[in-house]
Amino acid sequence: MTDFPGPAGARALASLGPSADPAHILEVVRGMRGELAERLGIEVVEFTPERVVATMPVAGNRQPFGLLHGGASAALAETMGSFHGSLVGGGRAPLGIDLNCTHHRSATGGLVTAVSTPIHVGRTICTFDIVITDEQDRRICSARLTIMLRDMPA
Repeated sequence: MTDFPGPAGARALASLGPSADPAHILEVVRGMRGELAERLGIEVVEFTPERVVATMPVAGNRQPFGLLHGGASAALAETMGSFHGSLVGGGRAPLGIDLNCTHHRSATGGLVTAVSTPIHVGRTICTFDIVITDEQDRRICSARLTIMLRDMPA
């Protein structure tokens, strides 16, 4: 993993433009996961303005009773929405301002998959719907993240 790139990384992502090779964009994104996403094992597998998809292992992210920790699901959702915001934000930093998670069922093993889709993309405020499912495509968590886009220092 590379160090979290901060403003330079977000600007590099924004500079790729809409005609950039999707495989190259995905490679750049995978290198800027950040420390928490690295520890949680979050892997981005699809990265487009319409949809961002990532996986996370349940193992290593369980609470003491052997179930996927709700905080891990929330961190996955926040990570997804922030990545999505960095893509649509035009080089501005995505700052989470509201996260709502509803936990529907537990997961005890395997991978969970999170899919982020935009609900609203404005000039300074964006809201994303993030659905987390298990390997049987059962909904584990429904989340909504609202971010604020802020200019970054040079």
